[in-house]
Amino acid sequence: MRPRASRRPRPGSRGVSAPAPVAVVGAGPAGLAAARALAARALAGRGVAFEVLERHDDVGGIWDLSNPGTPMYASAHFISSKGVSGFSGFPMPDAYPDYPDRRLILAYLRAFADRYDLRRHVRFGTEVVRAEQAAGGKWTVTAGDGSERRYSALVCANGVTWTPNIPDLPGTFAGEVSHANTYRSTDEFRGRRVLVVGGGNSGVEIACDAARAAEKAFISLRRGYRFVPKHVFSVPTSELFGEDGRPVAWPDWAGELASMDALLDGLVGDLTRLGLQAPDHDAFASHPIMNTRVLDHVAHGDLTPKGDVAGLDGEEIVFAGGSRETVGLVILATGYRHDAPFLRAPRLVMNGGRPALHLNIFPPGVHDLYFIGFVEFAAGAYPHFDRMARLVAEVLASGAGGRDAVRSLHVGYRPDTSGGRSFVSSDRRANYVDAHAYAHAIEGAIERVRTGVPSSSNREAA
Repeated sequence: MRPRASRRPRPGSRGVSAPAPVAVVGAGPAGLAAARALAARALAGRGVAFEVLERHDDVGGIWDLSNPGTPMYASAHFISSKGVSGFSGFPMPDAYPDYPDRRLILAYLRAFADRYDLRRHVRFGTEVVRAEQAAGGKWTVTAGDGSERRYSALVCANGVTWTPNIPDLPGTFAGEVSHANTYRSTDEFRGRRVLVVGGGNSGVEIACDAARAAEKAFISLRRGYRFVPKHVFSVPTSELFGEDGRPVAWPDWAGELASMDALLDGLVGDLTRLGLQAPDHDAFASHPIMNTRVLDHVAHGDLTPKGDVAGLDGEEIVFAGGSRETVGLVILATGYRHDAPFLRAPRLVMNGGRPALHLNIFPPGVHDLYFIGFVEFAAGAYPHFDRMARLVAEVLASGAGGRDAVRSLHVGYRPDTSGGRSFVSSDRRANYVDAHAYAHAIEGAIERVRTGVPSSSNREAA
């Protein structure tokens, strides 16, 4: 039986109270990775004091359906397999299926918090509404109850799927429009004509829900996508290929298909036969859509693919090319803004609506501010959150508030995190990296900060 979440008292009065050196905002996956890394440094006698600020009453972030504002829905599953998705040193249980559902992921995150005794570092029920840096560098954090606390550094681990990106669709619509972040279950679709706009993994999963439950279901896609099966040769696809895109568990007889592009061309085939656009990029140039159920729904006639939305006209949606469909509900699966809405940092530079960050962690020109989880790649997220957290913890433990270490990384460590790939040009790819190259770069940065000696990656980058 999991112990009840402990509650640390909320700040009880207005005005600045006793300082805590480092604040981590959020007790979801990225915040828990940060807490473990910082706690490990403290146990080794070379860390800094810290606390995690979490507005909800327990850990788990978006995976907890009771967490206000979560974009999670009842049918959600992990899109990367359990074998490549767990935190370092804490794999997902063998009893888990290859692709766990939201309830199992939440249980895993809470077991992780229990294993490393992380709840004792969390100030639950503390919503951060404002974080502002004073002239001396300290951060003043204002909670929802109006109380303030001061910190020497701020780690934004609040997650990147809280603030919906809402496109401006021309025209007027007589039906209902909502963002995917409010969708919860297929009950919302029954007896309705539904359009899902967007081809990300959540959009495609929600479109599959609509195909099963709606009177009529459509999906609007602006371009062609690579649809990747979750299993190939009975092996989870993410375990068949390494993070560098090369096959690692490949039968000899399939040698001529030994690339993701060749594999998808062979298994998925010509998508234009189904009324979908052909992809114009290779498999690792954009975020993979780990879903081929959607192709079955299209092939069965339960889901109709459409092009980009050109406009709204009463009860109808007008699509590129001039076709029209009558719908009653539009779900905008159009992604999220990577932001920290509480942050007041005028010098923070934005790139494609996302913070411009060196190594996707360090904002140029802003001291004592770190981001964990503000990155995208075609791989399991938690091992990378681990690396990012270890680097931040190493920097904070390096002395001088970590500023010298960060300056060294900004000036002398500029590894190529693209892996030599050209990614699809879009705002979403502003913080996109090749997973293998990024892991190598972060490990090299950790070595550089820990030893003060340039790593092999840095020498190559230099």
